[in-house]
Amino acid sequence: MKTEYDILIEPVLAEKAENVREHGVYVFKVAPYANKPEIKKAVEKIFKVKVEKVNVLTIKGKTKKVNFRYTTKTQGYKKAYVKLAKGNSIELFEGI
Repeated sequence: MKTEYDILIEPVLAEKAENVREHGVYVFKVAPYANKPEIKKAVEKIFKVKVEKVNVLTIKGKTKKVNFRYTTKTQGYKKAYVKLAKGNSIELFEGI
């Protein structure tokens, strides 16, 4: 059985994620089987905030050249942009 902690893998701390955080949007790397209602419930239960909207984006893996002869492919992942209701914030991100 999957729990809320299985759905949210880790927060994304990239520059673009920091820019959207100013608008109350937080970015998480999520499990590939997670859907929008499950992500919403997980964020609300773990961080005790009210979620207004969830957008999901699937990132495909990229092909990288290892040597002049060999190539490999990086693993893809799924990320979620979670918009919180006004007046809510996640304290985990505030000091970053």
